[in-house]
Amino acid sequence: MRELAVEVVFRHFPVRSSHPRAWPAACAAEAAGRQGRFWEMHDLLFGDQGRLEDPHLWRRAERLELDLARFDVDRRSDEVRERVARDFRSGVRAGVVTTPTLFAWVNGRAEPAELADLARP
Repeated sequence: MRELAVEVVFRHFPVRSSHPRAWPAACAAEAAGRQGRFWEMHDLLFGDQGRLEDPHLWRRAERLELDLARFDVDRRSDEVRERVARDFRSGVRAGVVTTPTLFAWVNGRAEPAELADLARP
């Protein structure tokens, strides 16, 4: 298999109709990211999607040893909410209908792809 140069870019796509707590979870991940712990929070959230109410979000923030006051302010901030909204709008424009969705840069533009497609020579 050839070596691939891959850049991972994450975009939020909180579909409220499928996951009512997806929006607060996305904001929690962004707030954790402001303290350098985005991927850790992301993994905790996806690892237990049945517990996304605020007390569970705070417990995850505690587990990551985040500054809880800052975490709470950040996750409710206009900046974080706008980031999540911007990501969602970008996904809609790109044709995202489900998550996760993978895109590959092909001929100067992002195209939906399957991971197996990227491994082909």
